[in-house]
Amino acid sequence: MSDKKRVLITGGAGFLGSHLCDRFLAEGYHVIAMDNLITGDLANIEHLFGNEHFEFHHADVSKFVFVPGKLDYILHFASPASPIDYLKIPIQTLKVGSLGTHNLLGLARVKGARMLIASTSEVYGDPEIHPQVEEYFGNVNPVGPRGCYDEAKRFQEAITMAYHNHHGLETRIVRIFNTYGPRMRLNDGRVLPAFLSQALRGENLTVFGDGSQTRSFCYVDDLVEGIYRLLLSDYALPVNIGNPDEISIKDFGEEIARLMNVEFQPTYQELPQNDPMKRKPDITKAREILGWEPKVDRAEGLRRTLEYFKEHVSEVMAGKVDNTPRSF
Repeated sequence: MSDKKRVLITGGAGFLGSHLCDRFLAEGYHVIAMDNLITGDLANIEHLFGNEHFEFHHADVSKFVFVPGKLDYILHFASPASPIDYLKIPIQTLKVGSLGTHNLLGLARVKGARMLIASTSEVYGDPEIHPQVEEYFGNVNPVGPRGCYDEAKRFQEAITMAYHNHHGLETRIVRIFNTYGPRMRLNDGRVLPAFLSQALRGENLTVFGDGSQTRSFCYVDDLVEGIYRLLLSDYALPVNIGNPDEISIKDFGEEIARLMNVEFQPTYQELPQNDPMKRKPDITKAREILGWEPKVDRAEGLRRTLEYFKEHVSEVMAGKVDNTPRSF
């Protein structure tokens, strides 16, 4: 057995999980990626298969989790994260947040591993406090269409803290705000890949409501840095990791149009039920506890992301993906 520290990353073939695999390998860890490939893609990690310190397990964490040997850390990122996905598979979404988290907490306890869970800004729902601070309990509709995702994440936080308080398990909770970058799925359903792929196809950009709702976009490299610092910190309560540079969806569409050198011609559709009108993280805790703040501005991050999308432009132009965003 190698003396390298070993980390299990669930959802390891997904957008965020694959970037975490890259980071931990670069830091000298032995990385075990686990994914059931419902929304993940082996193309995101195929460049790692020749690395002797990387292994992939095809498994569904909501059913059973077994990893031989020692584990030092577990990062639980297995979950559909896009409305287009979790509205299609709501029960699986609830299971991976509840049963999957329970299984992994049990594994962490047996292995003596520290576990970090990927929570979300969606626990704040359509917030009545702005910007969102970690102490805010949120405004979530548990029986609405987004409840399968929001409540799965809220339960995930609750059971993680129960294991921390009752069993003394080392746990960390990151609340992730809108993140973007290479390896996002073209049919992700969220606003950024939808806008980019629609613009590449010469289509009007789909804007829900009047476009006044806001989001704050964080580049994936910045997010990974924040997650890495949180994992190695001594702080067990939730921490927001996101970019507080807030922008309205309409202004964001205009920004994308300028980047693509096309005219901004939006197609307006009805705002989905319970779609949050505001989203901006208060990152005071991340700054003070982790010494973290985002470094990549949106212009640079969008340029890098566009280059990735251009590499997949044949898929976009061939109409192989559904580019209509379901929610933001």
